Amino acid sequence: MKVQPRAKETALAEKVGDTYKLRLQAPPVDGKANEACTRFFAERFGVAASAVRIVQGLSSRMKVVEIEGVDAARVERVLGHER
Repeated sequence: MKVQPRAKETALAEKVGDTYKLRLQAPPVDGKANEACTRFFAERFGVAASAVRIVQGLSSRMKVVEIEGVDAARVERVLGHER
C-alpha cells in the first residue's frame, strides 16, 4: 500500500501493479496519517480498528497492512470493487 498524506479527501486511488494507492486527508504528523489509514481499512472491511495493523512502514509512505480475519482474496474483492 502506498499512502499519500494531505490529500484533498481520503479515498482509494489507482492500483499500480500489485500496489494500491490510498490518499489520506490526514497529515503525516503525530501518527495521524497512520490512524486514518487504519480507520479506512476498518470501515471498508467492517472490522474494529484494533483488527487492523500496519506491520511495516509506520514512518514510510509504503506500508504493509494486516487485517485480522480477512484473507487476500477478500481484500482484492473489496478494494478492486471500490476503484
